[in-house]
Amino acid sequence: MKLGNRLRLFGAGLALLFSFSVVPAQNTSAGANNLSESRHSLIETAQKFKSSTEAVLRFEEEEANKATLQVEELRKLYAEGLIARSELEESEKALAAAQESLSATRQQLSAADHMIAEIKKAEELAKNQPARPLTRPTASYSSSSSIIRHTGAINTVSNLAQISAFFSSRFGQSLPLSAVGQTPTHNRLGFDHRHAVDVPLHPDSVEGKALMNYLQQHGITFLAFRGAIPGVSTGPHIHIGRPSHRIS
Repeated sequence: MKLGNRLRLFGAGLALLFSFSVVPAQNTSAGANNLSESRHSLIETAQKFKSSTEAVLRFEEEEANKATLQVEELRKLYAEGLIARSELEESEKALAAAQESLSATRQQLSAADHMIAEIKKAEELAKNQPARPLTRPTASYSSSSSIIRHTGAINTVSNLAQISAFFSSRFGQSLPLSAVGQTPTHNRLGFDHRHAVDVPLHPDSVEGKALMNYLQQHGITFLAFRGAIPGVSTGPHIHIGRPSHRIS
């Protein structure tokens, strides 16, 4: 299987598992243990994948270096009229393929590192956010050209398991998550995002409308941004949880 395909399958698999392992522990010790084991297993899988990919990376780096040297040598020979243009072109194609594979492998390593960090971050978030039963809304709602605000009875992401299950059953894919808890982006913007998650869906999309409707029906607080707002939002997304406050 090509490295690019392996990368997509790896990312999709981890995203699916992550969407269900990110939720806080339930009020039973059995539920907490199961979630902890699931996260631990996922981290182990990512670490094993990383180790095997590092071995592939070393091999591909050697192959790319060899291909680079070969192209350089053939370019000299072609300039001297000692080889045909087609021979040089074949060598250049081989170098491009080697570099493409090397780039894909590096992306896989980066994805594994990112996923391990996100799972650990989610586990810390889970420890501080005990699950609550879903409730009917006692809420306020407002909408403008740029932001949709809904304030419900639930101001945390402790019900992410139910939200993820709804989204998966409705659309046949895992709930996309672009930020879980505090991230470098939120540090840069100066916002406390420790108790929230961001979903990279446009609020006017079919998926975005369905998600917001679900959150509103179950009394879960959210903010939806239709686009980038300087110093506030980097682009369209749905922020689940209480609004982020400025870090003092």
